[in-house]
Amino acid sequence: MPRILVTGGAGFIPSAIAIRLSQLPDTEVVAVDNLSTGDLRKLELGKHPGLRFIKCDVNRFQDISAVFYAYRPQFVFHYAAVVGVKRTTDHPVNVLHDIDGIRNVLDLCKNTGVQRIFFSSSSEVYGEPVEFPQNEHTTPLNSKLPYAIVKNVGEAFLRSYHREYGLEYTVFRFFNTYGPKQSKDFVVSKFIRAALKGQDITVYGDGSQSRTFCFIDDNIEATVNAFRNNEVLNDVANIGNDRETHIIDLAKLVIELTASRSKIVHLPPLAEGDMTRRMPDIRRMRQLLGRDLLPLREGLKRILDDTSFILD
Repeated sequence: MPRILVTGGAGFIPSAIAIRLSQLPDTEVVAVDNLSTGDLRKLELGKHPGLRFIKCDVNRFQDISAVFYAYRPQFVFHYAAVVGVKRTTDHPVNVLHDIDGIRNVLDLCKNTGVQRIFFSSSSEVYGEPVEFPQNEHTTPLNSKLPYAIVKNVGEAFLRSYHREYGLEYTVFRFFNTYGPKQSKDFVVSKFIRAALKGQDITVYGDGSQSRTFCFIDDNIEATVNAFRNNEVLNDVANIGNDRETHIIDLAKLVIELTASRSKIVHLPPLAEGDMTRRMPDIRRMRQLLGRDLLPLREGLKRILDDTSFILD
């Protein structure tokens, strides 16, 4: 029976991957999280027999080592991290602590015979873009923000452990992913919550900055396929959508779909962390999916059909 460890398991994307992996035949999944920002409801414990949860801080070696030695996972999805632009820029030292977690997990993978580790990197490593679309191998990584630097350090750790110890890895560079269980401090869920309550929707600057929005199901299907089919081995894949949307247009679309009376209010631009554009090269992801990605309008409608987490 394959045993898989998912760190940060009560977070938005990690909880979804943990649930999906637990549904694979004869698979046991252990999700760990310190619950500083995670929400246990996202794991739907009790609905998935192959899934269990342990409260654990991966940045504390004594915590995470106990889990490794008790359960001996064969595969690890290391997704635990401090996330969110404002949270990571307001508390950069907390972000730097995640380097401890990366080192802890990699040392334990090396010493307990883990076959492969999957790492959640980020589009933030590209920094202010100098090339479009942003390609995994040709676009420079030039961000100076602590969050992006930690992700870049994590990628370097993986390459080094592979070269020196033979530990196999996969890096997923996540672009904006959204869905029904996303935390309220991310742009899509924040806009929807405000619109459903008739509150002002706040946009930083003039809203001309663009992002691409990947529905959670597309993210999970692509990453699970990489695991099941042994693809993106010792390599990197962008995981996202390649359709750009201006933030002001996202706000207008949310207001339209919710038939809300919310007004759009402009705030001063963020001092740092709000890059002007994001648009990934997703040829690798399309190969993993083997189908088209869900359009933003359809994804937003799916969220509105499932408000269990939207109004928290």
